[in-house]
Amino acid sequence: MTENSTVSWSGRSGKLYKFWVYELPVSFNGGQPGNYIYSKISSGKWTPLYIGQGELSDRADIEKHHQSSCLKYKGVTHIHVHKNGLEADRVAEESDLLLNFTQAYQPTGCNEKKGG
Repeated sequence: MTENSTVSWSGRSGKLYKFWVYELPVSFNGGQPGNYIYSKISSGKWTPLYIGQGELSDRADIEKHHQSSCLKYKGVTHIHVHKNGLEADRVAEESDLLLNFTQAYQPTGCNEKKGG
């Protein structure tokens, strides 16, 4: 995995999360759980299209992602990632980021709100 530039995303809590930026397509070695953000640049700024967590090697292949069609339709170009080994921490980070970047939810983005 070649390391590229980094970007910090802030959660609603104010906590900053540092992510490595990779242009798609990309692949990662297995055994690296973490958080990820599918994104594109819009008006000179990163726009989150999907915020999630899980095994990064699985998430890097956009064709295997359950929101593949939506992401491609929305113009995804990059994935931002960072390793995060503890599932409880990944879930909390995902929630914190989604609370701050509600545009990642449909219809603007590709995340689905739980419970409708």
